Amino acid sequence: MKVLTRTEAALLVLVVLATGLAALGAYAHIGSILAFVFAALALAGQAWMVSMSTEQLGERFGPGLTGTLQSTVGNLPEFFVVIFALQAGDTIVAQTALLGSILVNALLVLGLALVVGALRSPDKIMRFSPQLPNDTATLLLVASFMIVLLGLAHGAGGNAVAHATTISVVGGIAILLVYCVWLRQFLLSERQNETQIEPPAAGPRPKPRAPLWLSIGLLVLAGGASAFTSDWFVNALEPTIHQLHISQTFAGLVIVAIAGNAVENVAAIVQAARGQADLAISIVKSSVAQIAAFLYPALVLVSLLLRSQLTFSMAPIFIGALVATSILIWQITGDGEATPFEGAALMATFVTLGTVALYES
Repeated sequence: MKVLTRTEAALLVLVVLATGLAALGAYAHIGSILAFVFAALALAGQAWMVSMSTEQLGERFGPGLTGTLQSTVGNLPEFFVVIFALQAGDTIVAQTALLGSILVNALLVLGLALVVGALRSPDKIMRFSPQLPNDTATLLLVASFMIVLLGLAHGAGGNAVAHATTISVVGGIAILLVYCVWLRQFLLSERQNETQIEPPAAGPRPKPRAPLWLSIGLLVLAGGASAFTSDWFVNALEPTIHQLHISQTFAGLVIVAIAGNAVENVAAIVQAARGQADLAISIVKSSVAQIAAFLYPALVLVSLLLRSQLTFSMAPIFIGALVATSILIWQITGDGEATPFEGAALMATFVTLGTVALYES
């Protein structure tokens, strides 16, 4: 049995080469823009590795578990970017990187996946299980509730503003508990659904080419490498945005978020193009749920040990974007169907947000 095709083996070599060039750009002082380009190419290659590994895992496990595993590994770059930023005392970069990751996945990546998946379908309608989209919207709204409360308290000048860190810690623990309850329920329901589905009359699905250890190994390796590559990317980004005259808000919400989520960007769209609608939706929505209800509150707690503390306090423009996004994805994906028009609407929303961020200081 051939484990990897000749093309896949060649691409793996190119990924290793690109990662080496990214490391060279980070440590050899060859110029920030060139280092930025090398890091971006390495992230794209590592995203392909995750996409390939996810496809092999998807043939063994259900889309729920596979999407959760993929998004967990894929969100490692955000974790390290925020840790490095908080330790350096840059809370704005840390917060916009997290928020940008939520918005990029929920609007841009999901929109692209819906367009690609719908166009591939004979009737131009992409169909998927509505459970995960509805659950993701609920988790986003739960996280938004804490953020909106602190935003209202700040606008009214209430006493709660002085205790934002304490409120964020308590809220973070509560959201983490909700996420754990949801994750257990979601994975159990996915397993039950799979056991109840009869195999198709055409015969069993194709067996995966790559052994389990290789699929998981490549997935973890690519996710870990993307964490280091994202750090190199961010280090090169700061001088690059000054040379290109880009605002820090735009850099955090758009550039860093897209680069840090390259794994989901590629994997979800590839799966949608191959007709794996549930897996594509699971990859994107699991990432959104994890960032909003797991990664963000977990980093709030971890930041207590760092130089700067992360809280749920946000600028009004970010609060509005997060709440509107929660409602929009609920309305579009809650029925388990999507058309190219609905995917285009999500992408148009992200373009509008990016334009505002471009001029926001």
